[in-house]
Amino acid sequence: MNALDRIRRKKFLREAEGYMELGMPQQSLAAIARAGDPTSLGAEGLYIWGESLRSLERYDEALTPLTRAAEVDPDNVRVRIALGWCYKRLGRIDLAVESLETALAFEPNEPLLRYNLACYLSLLGEKRRSLRYLSQALSIAPGYRDLIDDESDFDPLRCDPDFQALCQKVQG
Repeated sequence: MNALDRIRRKKFLREAEGYMELGMPQQSLAAIARAGDPTSLGAEGLYIWGESLRSLERYDEALTPLTRAAEVDPDNVRVRIALGWCYKRLGRIDLAVESLETALAFEPNEPLLRYNLACYLSLLGEKRRSLRYLSQALSIAPGYRDLIDDESDFDPLRCDPDFQALCQKVQG
């Protein structure tokens, strides 16, 4: 690829990223298409492509660029979170957990990872692990407590006395 082609590709990727920031994933995909072969994009371009598809609820399609982005940039937490999101919506919660646990190795103090892991593990019926991650998320960022009441992922634990005690402890 010559220098002019690289400049054009970067321009289209910036355009695609801008469209995503504006909540316009369809236009983002069009900009990515103008950038050339999307499978040869770098990690950031692959992530934008995957995020565009994810935003359009095309979760299965989003896995291809997101998985490739994770291969190219294995410690990119945003990519791992997006993969987890897609896997969950495709009913592969086990893979969602795996993706977020991988991300946790790179960002051990990120409360969103722990909160989402608590959600996913709740859905899998893994109460102890779910409560452990939830407790950790809440100790890092107590504001996550405000999300719990409306989070349907916690429905399997909602009546559990340990879950209720944890929520009360943070609320009190």
